[in-house]
Amino acid sequence: MKTIPITVDTGTAYGRPPPQHNAALTEVGAGTPMGELLRRYWHPVGLAADAGAVPRQLRVLGEDLILFRDGAGRPGLVHPRCAHRGSSLYYGKVEERGIRCCYHGWLFDVQGHCLEQPCEPQGGERARGKVRQPWYPVEERYGLVWAYLGPPDRKPVLPRYDALETLDEGEFLEADDHSIGGGGPPVIPCNWLQHYDNLVDPFHVVILHASFSGTQFVEQMALMPQVSWETTALGVKTVSLRQLPDGNTLHRVSEAAVPTLRVIPSPRIGRYGRVESIGWVLPMDDTHFRIYVVGRVKEAGELVRMRSRLNGKLWEELSEAEHQAYPGDYEAQVSQGAIAAHSEEHLATSDRGIVMLRRFLQRQLDAVAAGQDPAGVSRDPEAPPVVFEAGNYLRQP
Repeated sequence: MKTIPITVDTGTAYGRPPPQHNAALTEVGAGTPMGELLRRYWHPVGLAADAGAVPRQLRVLGEDLILFRDGAGRPGLVHPRCAHRGSSLYYGKVEERGIRCCYHGWLFDVQGHCLEQPCEPQGGERARGKVRQPWYPVEERYGLVWAYLGPPDRKPVLPRYDALETLDEGEFLEADDHSIGGGGPPVIPCNWLQHYDNLVDPFHVVILHASFSGTQFVEQMALMPQVSWETTALGVKTVSLRQLPDGNTLHRVSEAAVPTLRVIPSPRIGRYGRVESIGWVLPMDDTHFRIYVVGRVKEAGELVRMRSRLNGKLWEELSEAEHQAYPGDYEAQVSQGAIAAHSEEHLATSDRGIVMLRRFLQRQLDAVAAGQDPAGVSRDPEAPPVVFEAGNYLRQP
């Protein structure tokens, strides 16, 4: 009898080790490497209109916070649990001088000072100075409320950006909280790095946003680009060259910058020139983020009209079958998991920008761990606006 040799396929999924994520780059809670790096910068935590007479719950870098604006117009950002007995200030009342707890009426100003303890003798005059509600510094700029959650002695100045400081005739600034660029709802349920990596990945535009799901932007963006990357003082710059049918070249520059900036020119290319808007990716916690965008516009609502359409519809208008048939950034990034399994990746030459960006972030983690300032931190109130090269430019032969 003839013996038939048995071959064993060792390439099955059996026995795979548990997938692992890069905790240093992804986890943002207090005390983690990335959490401490991000706490060396200012972050947008809401639109200016979000700070009002009704307390608003926020989640920022893994911390639950309350945003409000007192009767004198000053925004405040405090921890939710009242320093007295722990009742949530979400149920508090905003007054002229601050926010008052619903339980026993303790009143705190925007910097957490206890101003009144109405159930105590003389309104708590003797002891109230010893109590302070945990709080964070806030500032307003570009229609956004910004917060600094880091060590007080390392607080930098809130940067200005040339793209938002120098307006062309007829332009004004508009701020938006729809997570434009995220491809889905305002709050996106996955780790922030999955989106940040995407900023230096121009090749996915040709596949995901053109050939796979149909042309989502304009025909020029469906052309395969010639790509190069460069490390800058603030992150990684991507240069994509597309040869157009008329002989001209679309010279497209985009940038990923610290702490979480997406400096991406419009993929719809309605006009050429410098970048029209800047976005900030806010890690709410390890598995959720949202994006705040400020741009130069000539008509109100211009920013939100930039939202992607798939099969002619906005993301929330699609059926489940359409989400599967016409995936966008949301589907591609969220389907990687709540936190992508980096141990399972097989990076290729087209991922060079991602490798460069992760290495840049690691250098900033190392700087903070060594007691140094990371890139982009300045304490000079006269520092000039930050200038980016990003934009869509048309080059003739």
